[in-house]
Amino acid sequence: MEMKNNLIRPVIRVAWLLVAFAVEFAFAGHDYGQALSKGILFYEAQRSGYLPGNQRVTWRSNSGLHDGKTSGVDLVGGYYDAGDNVKFGLPMAFTVTMMSWSIIEYGRQMASQGELGHALEAVKWGTDYFIKAHPEPYVLYGEVGDGNTDHYCWQRPEDMTTDRTAYRIDPSRPGSDLAGETAAAMAAASIVFRRYNPSYSNELLNHAYQLFEFADKYRGKYDSSIIVAQKYYHSVSGYDDELLWAAAWLYKATNNQYYLSYLANNADALGGTGWAMTEFGWDVKYAGVQVLVSKFLMQGKAGPYAPIFERYQQKAEFYMCSCLGKGSRNVQKTPGGLIFRQRWNNMQFVTSASFLLTAYSDYLSSAGKSVQCSSGYASPNELLSFAKSQVDYLLGDNPRATSYMVGYGSNYPQQVHHRASSIVSVKVNPSFVSCRGGYATWFSRKSNDPNVLVGAIVGGPDAYDNFADQRDNYEQTEPATYNNAPLLGVLARLGGGHSGYNQLFSDDLLLPAPAVAKQNPVPAVGKQNSAAEPEHTQNSAPAATSSDPIAIEQTATASWSYLDKTYHRFSTTVTNKSAKTLKDLKLNINKLYGPIWGLRELADANVYTFPTWLDSLPTGKSLEFVYIHVASQADVMISSYTLA
Repeated sequence: MEMKNNLIRPVIRVAWLLVAFAVEFAFAGHDYGQALSKGILFYEAQRSGYLPGNQRVTWRSNSGLHDGKTSGVDLVGGYYDAGDNVKFGLPMAFTVTMMSWSIIEYGRQMASQGELGHALEAVKWGTDYFIKAHPEPYVLYGEVGDGNTDHYCWQRPEDMTTDRTAYRIDPSRPGSDLAGETAAAMAAASIVFRRYNPSYSNELLNHAYQLFEFADKYRGKYDSSIIVAQKYYHSVSGYDDELLWAAAWLYKATNNQYYLSYLANNADALGGTGWAMTEFGWDVKYAGVQVLVSKFLMQGKAGPYAPIFERYQQKAEFYMCSCLGKGSRNVQKTPGGLIFRQRWNNMQFVTSASFLLTAYSDYLSSAGKSVQCSSGYASPNELLSFAKSQVDYLLGDNPRATSYMVGYGSNYPQQVHHRASSIVSVKVNPSFVSCRGGYATWFSRKSNDPNVLVGAIVGGPDAYDNFADQRDNYEQTEPATYNNAPLLGVLARLGGGHSGYNQLFSDDLLLPAPAVAKQNPVPAVGKQNSAAEPEHTQNSAPAATSSDPIAIEQTATASWSYLDKTYHRFSTTVTNKSAKTLKDLKLNINKLYGPIWGLRELADANVYTFPTWLDSLPTGKSLEFVYIHVASQADVMISSYTLA
């Protein structure tokens, strides 16, 4: 990118969760599911390294295969940030954090639209790279390539002849903002993978622990250590916001009280309760921190820190009001109604605002609350409606009738400022494209890109809704990975609607049981004297004998109180004990009064089968599903199956 900023779980029961939801929008006019699919596909065009066999963007090929070699470390992989061939660590980490947050909040809607698997792959492509980039507890590689030499050339990634120096931070050259954001990314991703790949999730969490300690212990701005980043991703806000951001994500991932205390004890010193923001992005994280902490508060997790967390929430709601135009200091908007922050890649602020508005709207709906702005109240639906208006503008409902997502609609940018997209694919014409020759032959062409960069969200229009579709107009026609990441969650929400569960508990099933006081015991099926049962008692439903080919075990894993009700989380494991592959499984589940994740509901009442990502269970393997409700465990019975 040219100079940057100068400053599966779809099955739901809803009876217990309709907490003051207002009339849901009849979302129409745009195919949000198609936009979601394309928005995720864009990441495959940004991949660096060895491309996998299931690569869907087929005009790309392997690139950057010697990254890190001169430094004695393997840095092959990761993402190119935008239209260039540099791997910038700070925006890449923010991209992964926001993709993960999108999945945490709206993964069920992604699953229902068949995109959860692709979203998980997109996150893992980033976290696999971060594992490589963090070879020691206090060492993190934060950039590969040099923006100055890279921008001197116009080449496909597959032809790169530019400098590929790897730049790092360490105790003598600290970078708390970079290490903090990467810690946040790893912690958020660990939540995403906890049910799908527990060992990988634990690995990510261990890196997050180390990176946060590194960021907090050795404080400093990363671009004072990696000076070549200053021209492109200058850390204007410093590192205070990233320290809070990382702590918030580590608390969300672990329920460890240390991180909750960190948020409270450093609220003033690091600016979490002081900064009232009108922007959120790869540099300035305060609004995101404030929304996350507000969620902790509404979940009842603040404990003795509630008065401090209420001050975080005041700042979160300042941001919401400013976006709506109901605050004391409001964001600027174009005549067509688009949030406008700056002429250079303004769309990044549009997508990030849309996500925070959408998530906060759902938190408020679940809590039965609204926002008090200086110009009056704002309902949850008002927040969601405004977020939708921003997405609709992006997708084509604007004065130019232009879609700013490449490949969506009939009128979208055709001359994107993107090296790989603008040069013929190496698979079509393998002839070497030289550094300066690329400018002469391909950059200066006035015709459309030979490769359509499907799903890319470009910088967008100016303050007056004007847009020039020209390759050299990098302020408006260059895409970026962090433009797409927050939008994925919003598109999933708009396309899939509200799932009907309490959004404040949307990710609790992914978390370990809180390490707090012992919970009240949960009664087991068929036992009247539940008080005599120990916590986390395992029960079979129905009881299996050693000769049964399928074993079912239920475990109560957590309990908590909310709005004068006690909720229980149950984990149920189905194990194939036979010598054959289990197929066509149907389970009959009765006395279920809450949401369930990890199974797919069939048309018949109370009948469930394998989730969308699984069609069979090999011998000796297990399937786990989770549900939450206000009663004792549900009755889980085998209806039918085949062994093949």
